[in-house]
Amino acid sequence: MEYKVNDTELAASVFLPFVNQIWQGDYDMERTQTALSKTVNITAYDNEILVGCLRILTDGYFFGTITELLVLPEYQRQGVGSKLLELAKENTPTMLYFGAQPGVERFYEKNGCQKSLQSYMIDKAK
Repeated sequence: MEYKVNDTELAASVFLPFVNQIWQGDYDMERTQTALSKTVNITAYDNEILVGCLRILTDGYFFGTITELLVLPEYQRQGVGSKLLELAKENTPTMLYFGAQPGVERFYEKNGCQKSLQSYMIDKAK
């Protein structure tokens, strides 16, 4: 497994097929590339195939958040997500706040994350 911290070469053309195996959607290639350019991307590759990705959005001083931590289903429970989280902790310029999907709280807690603020969202008006 090869891990890359701040993978600035991560292209939407690689990221979108990966994401669609986890979160199916009709994603725009150009907008995805713009989004990737605004985050610190920590990636996991198995023989040059993207199998895991953790993205950090940060102002570099006050605030940072993990926008997503994604691992292909066939690579889950093999330590890939834990390694991505470890690399995030070692390389973030700020504290990281993030929400978690229900049911995965134990994963974060076993990886040394502390439960913190309640999470809320504001849905974009359509």
